[in-house]
Amino acid sequence: MSEPLTLMLPLMAGLLLGAVFFGGLWWTVRRGLESKSPAAWFFCSLWLRTIMVIAGFYFVSQADWRRLVACLAGFLIVRLSMAWLTRAPGKPASRIAEGGAR
Repeated sequence: MSEPLTLMLPLMAGLLLGAVFFGGLWWTVRRGLESKSPAAWFFCSLWLRTIMVIAGFYFVSQADWRRLVACLAGFLIVRLSMAWLTRAPGKPASRIAEGGAR
C-alpha cells in the first residue's frame, strides 16, 4: 500500500473518532442538563467516550507512530471544527480578533 493511503485511513479514523467523541459530548450536555442526575450522565459519558477513543487510537495505530499522529490529526481537526461551529453568534473566533489580549 502506498504511503499517502497508509496515512489517509488513520486520518479518516481520527475524524470518525473525533465526531463520536465530540458528538457524544454535545449529546451528553443536552441530556445532562435536563436530567435529575446530571453528574451521573457526565461521569459515565466521559468514561465511555474516553475508553472508546483510546481503544480506537490503539487499534488504528498498530504500533506505528505515524499512523497514531495521523489519527490524532483527524481527531484535532474535528475538535477545532466543532469549536468553530458551536461558538456564540457574533463572537470573534479568538482574542486576537478583538484587538489582542488584555
